[in-house]
Amino acid sequence: MLFWLARGAFFVPTPRRVVPRVILMLNLRKGEKATDLGSSDGRLVIALAQAGGIAHGFEHNPLLVWRSRQSIKKEGLTETAFVHWRNFWKADLSSFDAVVVYGIPYIMRRLEKKLRAELRPGARVVSCSFPFPTWKPVVQEKAIYLYVK
Repeated sequence: MLFWLARGAFFVPTPRRVVPRVILMLNLRKGEKATDLGSSDGRLVIALAQAGGIAHGFEHNPLLVWRSRQSIKKEGLTETAFVHWRNFWKADLSSFDAVVVYGIPYIMRRLEKKLRAELRPGARVVSCSFPFPTWKPVVQEKAIYLYVK
């Protein structure tokens, strides 16, 4: 049972000092729909909602989903922040205006293809730590990459 609960990528939360930079890069407008793929403890989902977005996180670890939902409730954001216990590979991302991912190198090629196929023109994507293999960032600040479809 413990193996099942801990499957997938390791829990490595986005450093708190990076969160404001990600939000600034996305330039999220009030009411835009944003997602964090692999939302871990929900800190980016909360920040996206606090910035005025309708924020959705996708997380496969049920303990992290529970933790995120508790944090969202504590912050009073249950109308604008949501974490789904779901694999983002199976999610339709076409309705999102902004995407955040703290991926790992071996998924980036496949994720780039998924985002290019599903996102509408003008959608913004921020990748923390790892760039996409062929997509050229419009802005790069240290290891944070902003892409626009």
